[in-house]
Amino acid sequence: MLDVRRLRILQHLAAYGTVAATADALHLTAPAVSQHLAALQKEAGTPVVEKHGRTLRLTAAGELLVAHTEVILAELAAAESGLAAMKGGRRGTVRISAFASAARTLVPPLFERLNGAGTGTDPVPDNGTGAARDLSLRLSVQEPDEALDELHKRSTDLALVHSYTVLPRSVPAAWEQTVLMEEPVLLALHPDRAGREGLTAGQPADLSRLAHLPWLTPGPETSCYEMIQRACGASGFVPDIRASSSDFSVLTALAAADAGAVLVPRMALPDHTAPLSLHPLVRPVSRTVFTVSRAGTGKHPDLRAVLDLLHETATALDDRTAGRPR
Repeated sequence: MLDVRRLRILQHLAAYGTVAATADALHLTAPAVSQHLAALQKEAGTPVVEKHGRTLRLTAAGELLVAHTEVILAELAAAESGLAAMKGGRRGTVRISAFASAARTLVPPLFERLNGAGTGTDPVPDNGTGAARDLSLRLSVQEPDEALDELHKRSTDLALVHSYTVLPRSVPAAWEQTVLMEEPVLLALHPDRAGREGLTAGQPADLSRLAHLPWLTPGPETSCYEMIQRACGASGFVPDIRASSSDFSVLTALAAADAGAVLVPRMALPDHTAPLSLHPLVRPVSRTVFTVSRAGTGKHPDLRAVLDLLHETATALDDRTAGRPR
């Protein structure tokens, strides 16, 4: 019979890539990991890993076992979530990995609500009993690809990520996804420059008529950079990039100083900026913001509480920004 603990080690090896990294993630020694893998091969009756230079890689049998292990671990997670719900679910900590603008706008209200601070509301009740849920959050700010990798490695519980209409994002089908909001990507210009281009505030902009402008973009390591490249490419030009920063508050400040044009998702607009002329696009580009959790974990009461609060926060944010161009 296959040992679930050893299957979990194999799954971690597939995620982390090396015995040393697997051992570190599972708080084991490297020899212990190797011994478990050797025992698993005996149980399976066929090699599940093979040497590849100085590293190990999965055989076809190993890949098959990992695929089944994901299902097994999802079922175990669902069972644990169900038990936690029955017992009142006081696990205590939810780890969130979120991209920067979501970490700035969607996550702080979670801390406020869970702590009952600054909102005029009580902490989240525990299953309707009125007792404060003993729940804390751990946040790491990461690009969506990195957040999903952390979820795969089981280093986070919830990934807050995004995808663009021009840049879809692939997520394993077995994982649980929940859409929080869809927002437009806007063109931001200095009002004088917008006037020179014949644009009034809120008027849709045709990017193909703005190829001559200097452009301000996030760094090339971000998916937002690729979104801008694709949006401009679909309009027939490669943007002339004059400044690069992965902080949209920097880019919008530069746009307000008439340094160039920037495409910015609505949620990434700073709360307080110098005057900008904002424009939806003639060929619309939108960004979908959604959560991803591992299969079977979404019903855990602590994670469920966080997901519900994120929905409330996203809805409130969408209502507050409804006046901006769409």
